[in-house]
Amino acid sequence: MSLSVPNIKFNNGNVIPAFGLGTWKSKPGEVTEAVKYAIDIGYRHFDCAYVYGNQKEIGIAIKDKIAEGVIKREDLFITSKLWNTFHKRNAVESHLQSTLDELGLEYLDLYLIHWPIAFKEGSELFPTDSDGTLQLDNDADYVETWKGMESVLAKYLTVNIGVSNFNSEQIDRIINCCDVKPVTNQVESHPYLNQEKLSEFCRKRGIVITAYSPFGSPDRPWAKPDDPKLLEDKKLLELSKKYNKTPAQILVRYQLDQGCVVIPKSVTKSRILENSQVFDFKLSEADITYVKDSFNCNGRICAMEGSIASAYYPFSIPF
Repeated sequence: MSLSVPNIKFNNGNVIPAFGLGTWKSKPGEVTEAVKYAIDIGYRHFDCAYVYGNQKEIGIAIKDKIAEGVIKREDLFITSKLWNTFHKRNAVESHLQSTLDELGLEYLDLYLIHWPIAFKEGSELFPTDSDGTLQLDNDADYVETWKGMESVLAKYLTVNIGVSNFNSEQIDRIINCCDVKPVTNQVESHPYLNQEKLSEFCRKRGIVITAYSPFGSPDRPWAKPDDPKLLEDKKLLELSKKYNKTPAQILVRYQLDQGCVVIPKSVTKSRILENSQVFDFKLSEADITYVKDSFNCNGRICAMEGSIASAYYPFSIPF
């Protein structure tokens, strides 16, 4: 089975499939089967990260499907991310090597700095003081981290490098200080947080937006019962009826129709299939504008609030 997923061209001439499978919060016991199923129905783009704690299981799925002859390594587009405790320039390569070892790969297709914020180095992914305060490392400058990223790119350990959760000023600083421009900025993006200004900013600089949490991450661990639920929004349900598509499919198409890469997460077979059945329709310009203008409420759900004290906290400016 194959999906006809369009590619989006990066500023370096390489391409990325516009649609992929996100794996944040996918439990190790479930993610292997989810990735295997996704490969079987035609997914080729998988978004991973060291901090998700499930890369070994994803690697097993990839290895098994290559062994079965379903895919070759070069058919896949695999993304992973450098975690906040590895921001020292000389830590980037060893951390990437850990990721490659977990995934059982010789190279990544895309490596991202997960956040511009650095935590204190050590064995803990979220190092904290005795009172639970995150231990930040304001001496670790993401520009130095980026130079480490340029180094692993030069060694062909990854084909492309980019950033995640960076604001406009941080992106410009990288462009002005470094040799290689990021190919993408992976950010939370959905109708409640439409990212219009940041998207336009990145577009002008030839940087692709990759949209994570396109459904507003309803299964986030810190959700409160009275938080608005995007997938149940009445306006979205009306569009769902109009196009005879599910609310989730409307939300995926909304990102694709704006030229974004989109990586919805699921471990449920029916939803993995449903989320991929979006290439037989498009939203009208009027409906894209309607969603953009009438849903947006600065509804950020992934704010990394414990690190607001960081000198590099990205959400203290408008975009």
